Amino acid sequence: MKNAFINVSANEKNPNWNNIISRQTPLYSRNNDIRSEFERDYTRIIHSNAYRRLKHKTQVFYSPQNDHICTRIEHVNHVESVSYTIANYLGLNTELTKAIAVAHDLGHSPFGHSGEKLLNEIAMRDLNTSFWHEKNGLYFVDNTELLEDTEGYKQNLDLTYAVRDGIIAHCGEIDEISLRPRNDYIDLAEYKYPNQYAPYTWEGCVVKISDKISYIGRDIEDAVTLGILDEHLDELYKLLGHTNGTINNTVIINNLIYDLCQNSSPEKGLCFSDEALGIMNKIKEFDYKYIYLSDILKPSEEYFSIVINRIYDTLKNAYADMNTLSNLSKLSRFYPNLIKGFTDWFNNFSNIGNRENLKNKILFDLTNPTDYYFAIILYIAGMTDKFAIDTYSEIIGF
Repeated sequence: MKNAFINVSANEKNPNWNNIISRQTPLYSRNNDIRSEFERDYTRIIHSNAYRRLKHKTQVFYSPQNDHICTRIEHVNHVESVSYTIANYLGLNTELTKAIAVAHDLGHSPFGHSGEKLLNEIAMRDLNTSFWHEKNGLYFVDNTELLEDTEGYKQNLDLTYAVRDGIIAHCGEIDEISLRPRNDYIDLAEYKYPNQYAPYTWEGCVVKISDKISYIGRDIEDAVTLGILDEHLDELYKLLGHTNGTINNTVIINNLIYDLCQNSSPEKGLCFSDEALGIMNKIKEFDYKYIYLSDILKPSEEYFSIVINRIYDTLKNAYADMNTLSNLSKLSRFYPNLIKGFTDWFNNFSNIGNRENLKNKILFDLTNPTDYYFAIILYIAGMTDKFAIDTYSEIIGF
């Protein structure tokens, strides 16, 4: 019902308010800043390089010739729109949902979930740890994304706890009968695997559900546009109960948003009716069967493996303790863009770089090989599809 959640919204009356707006390091302040804490988060996110790069990262379909096929940046904006509609109707804090939504996929690697899987394989092999985009997104906003402050120094984003929590807690599918926030104010480093904890705020829960509402409809629309589902449209029409041949994002998401808003309450949690949840799960099954696991995507996945592993191995093989930078310098003759890009980036976060204009965290000790390998993974994860391809082309070209 409308405004049903207004008394549990993330605002100053919320008993968890101080936890919700807490930051790891206080932000600089100005006398003429009129923004709220979450508005500051929102603008810091959309001015970050990680956000800008989303426009050239795969959502589902790699390098589409049709300009109207969804990319990762369009997806996060769709999630922002859906979560705003839900939060606004239920009486929750729309500034918070906006900030979480635009940031929730900052940790995605190039080539979508295929790239994520490849980096996870490398991380498990060389670091004995897993790589997943939600955890990487939190690491990005906490450590590797930098903005200049009013004095020209580069600093970490230092987002509020609620936004940071919303990023790592958006993971996992919505198969639960209802979703409600957890009570515990935990150290987010405690996350060991996706979907381990529920979000800390109702707004985080809204974004988590909105993520799924957003992609299941749009991915079908894109697949229909590309002709991938031509042989399965009758099955799709039957699944959705449509007989007029109208299958688009609007048809799918509107009913889900309305159903969620009508069936949710603080007592019951955020939930769909049994009928809507059943339809949503059937749509996901359809998407996986005919889109995500389609044979038409496999050739590109094979190519992604070659690209990512070659970039990683090229940089990894240069490691030689404190002689690493010297080895990289020698490689710059052959791979000038890769070596300059990586070393400039690495020096921002290492114990050997020039710290003159930096006030961010030091992350890497060059004498530790696992630090160096982790740095390569992070650097690749930040690449766009095109940049990764261009980097690979530089490696194999003469």
